Amino acid sequence: MKNYVQPGNTITLTAPYAVTSGDGLLVGSIFGVATRTAALGETVETTLVGVFDLTKVGSQAWAAGAKVYWDNTNKRCTTVATDNTLIGVATEAVASGAGDTIGRVRLNASF
Repeated sequence: MKNYVQPGNTITLTAPYAVTSGDGLLVGSIFGVATRTAALGETVETTLVGVFDLTKVGSQAWAAGAKVYWDNTNKRCTTVATDNTLIGVATEAVASGAGDTIGRVRLNASF
């Protein structure tokens, strides 16, 4: 097929803010995880699909299968839809303790 470019699991984006390897980043409606450290304005390979452990809101319980959103103001995941971008689903339940700040998320690529 002449017009095929690539699978699209990883793409190059311009970092909208400084990121380190493993950080989430949002460019328009494209959410992914940075594969390396990049400063604001630098290009960075960004993974769009897969399962990742990402920073989440502490004191927020997650159920397996719950929709997960990106809070771009605080640079973390949440189950609150208002003013946030849908990025995937929780693959495991997470407790609601203040120290429960990591959630396992299956990214759904951009919507």
